[in-house]
Amino acid sequence: MPQQKDIVKIAIQMPGAYPQLIQLDQKKPLSAVIKEVCDGWNLPGPDNYALQYADGVQTYITESNRLDIKNGCILRLTKAPGRCAEDLYKGIQSSDSGVRCDSLKQLASVSTDVTFAQEFISRDGHSLLVKIVEDANESPVIITHTLTGFMELMDHGIVSWENLSCVFIKKIASFVNAKLADASIQQVSLDILESMVLSSHSLFLQVKQEVTLERLIAHLQVANQQIQTKAMALLMALLQTAGDADRQELFAFLTKKNLRQYIYKNIIHSSALVGDEMAHYLYVLQSVTLNHLEPRMKTPLDSYNQEQRDILHGLRQAAFEMEGENSLSHERRRSLCAKEFKKLGFSNNSNPGQDLVRTPPGLLALDTMFYFASRYPDAYSRFVLENSSREDKHECPFARSSIQLTLILCEILRIGEPPSETGADYHPIFFSQDRLMEELFCVCIQLLNKTWKEMRATQEDFDKVMQVVREQITRTLSSKPTSLELFKNKVNALNYSEILKLRQTERLHQEETLAPPVLELKERLKPELLELIRQQRLNRLCQGTLFRKISSRRRQDKLWYCRLSPNHKVLHYGDVDEDEDTENPPIETLAEKIPVADIKALLTGKDCPHMKENKGKQTKEVLDQAFSITYDVEEYSLNFIASSRTDFCLWTDGLSVLLGRDMSSESMRSELEILLSMEIKLRLLDLENVPIPDNAPPVPKPPSNYNFCYDFSQTEQ
Repeated sequence: MPQQKDIVKIAIQMPGAYPQLIQLDQKKPLSAVIKEVCDGWNLPGPDNYALQYADGVQTYITESNRLDIKNGCILRLTKAPGRCAEDLYKGIQSSDSGVRCDSLKQLASVSTDVTFAQEFISRDGHSLLVKIVEDANESPVIITHTLTGFMELMDHGIVSWENLSCVFIKKIASFVNAKLADASIQQVSLDILESMVLSSHSLFLQVKQEVTLERLIAHLQVANQQIQTKAMALLMALLQTAGDADRQELFAFLTKKNLRQYIYKNIIHSSALVGDEMAHYLYVLQSVTLNHLEPRMKTPLDSYNQEQRDILHGLRQAAFEMEGENSLSHERRRSLCAKEFKKLGFSNNSNPGQDLVRTPPGLLALDTMFYFASRYPDAYSRFVLENSSREDKHECPFARSSIQLTLILCEILRIGEPPSETGADYHPIFFSQDRLMEELFCVCIQLLNKTWKEMRATQEDFDKVMQVVREQITRTLSSKPTSLELFKNKVNALNYSEILKLRQTERLHQEETLAPPVLELKERLKPELLELIRQQRLNRLCQGTLFRKISSRRRQDKLWYCRLSPNHKVLHYGDVDEDEDTENPPIETLAEKIPVADIKALLTGKDCPHMKENKGKQTKEVLDQAFSITYDVEEYSLNFIASSRTDFCLWTDGLSVLLGRDMSSESMRSELEILLSMEIKLRLLDLENVPIPDNAPPVPKPPSNYNFCYDFSQTEQ
């Protein structure tokens, strides 16, 4: 007798027949199970049949994945993958174009299954698809299905991209380069080329040679968002895969062809919202471009470099009149230079280059100062001369401030940090300027001078001023200004008094009175509010969330959805198609499920199985958003990577509630504080401006007698 744990109760369907309800013995060979099912319907040749899931992603059941079958699963008896592959292989070669089209359409659908893909590729089916593309004698619809099927087959990694012929690569590139081509063909072709570029350096060189970059830029100007996104994906793949020399060459060409302006006009200012994938590519482009400044940021000034010394003296000469300097003696000139460098705000006035030895910001600080002095000479002179005329303790040191401001901008713009796999925090203002770093510096150095005066700062207040300026910049950039002029207006409106008001408001929101009676009231309110948060978390799990599978090879992997059943007893999940409604797919469409009672543990961060597999390859951002649940006897796990920290907190809290554990996320703590704060304020409205004592008033001693009490009983008689 098989053990109960090896028995799974399932239903098996077949078109035109009554479903069979069977008890699947997981120890019995799959071929024997299929034979029994075929016998139940009197079907000959059980070798020609296979089982696959009836709902969701219709994956074939194999010996390797059969343990994923759970109680209540619905399977379907269908053609075996080998027979299906053989039929489609023959159908693709049919002389009837209708049969060819239907076969290729079905191929594009079933190729997502790795078992079928192995069977089809073993028959050299992928080479047949390559030949169809190379010959290019078919209709656009057939070519689209061919390319889609080919892409799905290659995604399994069974065949190396490097086995492709130059003719095929040129043909795919020709679809992308064509001015009048079917949008569906171009979309899949861009996808294929991106995968080629990411797979090897030799293919990168071939694609770079074949694809016309002007056409990629032209694709960014079309109204079709999918074409725009795929074109950006290919551009970013080219930039990230290229070596330093190739990357510089690509950047020079893209700058010459006004890539930034096209993105600014057709994507940033488009009437349609920027999608998540496009936002990621804009972030990558911003990051890769700004990282060109990293070498300057990490290079200290060389006191023996004549060019760098000339720039330093150029700063001094641009700020002060130089008439009659040449007639002075060497000692007198040195003394004058030292005095003027001191007025410029250098700490080491006899050798100002020493101020720029620290990295970061290194030579980048010299570049930004020189850009400001040459681009805006009037503003530069006004800054220096205005501070030269102030008292020593109140003057704002230009050089010291510039060096620190450059460092702050490097940190805010994350210069030197490689782009993350999931980052999407781009600044629209970046695409409005060719030299964002320098232009931001020019606006912010003048802001710094203005803030210095508003704070009536002295040299001792330098760090406080820099903190305020950092806050002004970060708060303004977080509002996503789309132009430098808009940034300038917003950041100047956010003066020191406004910063103080914002800080005070935030402090009032965060701080509650610490009187013991209020603390006691808080403790009494906590259980009720925690229950409210628990219910919210469970409701959010019932609503469900869309997750993205991330792999190191290709970013745009499949989407999947997970939600809790309304009775809070089962987690339903399954893959969803990007083209379908992914906002809130019905629970019936999610094929997989896990009973909550089977969940054993909740793991987060580096303890997750999918993080351990890629140890050392994941960024901190991905680690912070990863969690897993183990179920059954901790043999299986369901792995998640949340799209945001908020989703991570909601799901980990909700799963903790289901497991009977305490919620522990920072989001829960924040929400509890907000709810407590609101409740406390409502309860204390009647006590406004009434001081709350730390201790309860003393209870007076009981009276010596109760003769003052009136006896109503005598009156009633």
